[in-house]
Amino acid sequence: QVQLVESGGGLVQPGGSLRLSCAASGTIFSLDVMGWYRQAPGKRRELVAEFSSGGSTNYADSVKGRFTISRDNAKNTVYLQMNSLKPEATAVYYCNFANSIIRSINYWGQGTQVTVSS
Repeated sequence: QVQLVESGGGLVQPGGSLRLSCAASGTIFSLDVMGWYRQAPGKRRELVAEFSSGGSTNYADSVKGRFTISRDNAKNTVYLQMNSLKPEATAVYYCNFANSIIRSINYWGQGTQVTVSS
């Protein structure tokens, strides 16, 4: 019933920018937490940025000031603008929509690869 599709990943040079998109379809009105995660090879998946159920944003310390999460409710789409990219940002980025009360109700996209390299 719910599908999330990420797009916008690719290869970018250090210092460059990239914008990721997560388009949602299906019944998502109960999914009030929207976030971006990433997983680099050999590392745990980590939260990058999210909208809480109240609409406030949270960012990983490593991306504060450089990444911005936004959304277009009319399009059921969440974005992640990534600026001043560093090689450490290389990872597969995943979109996740979740219910803030029932933790097990959540959906993942398929992921999109971001590679920051010269």
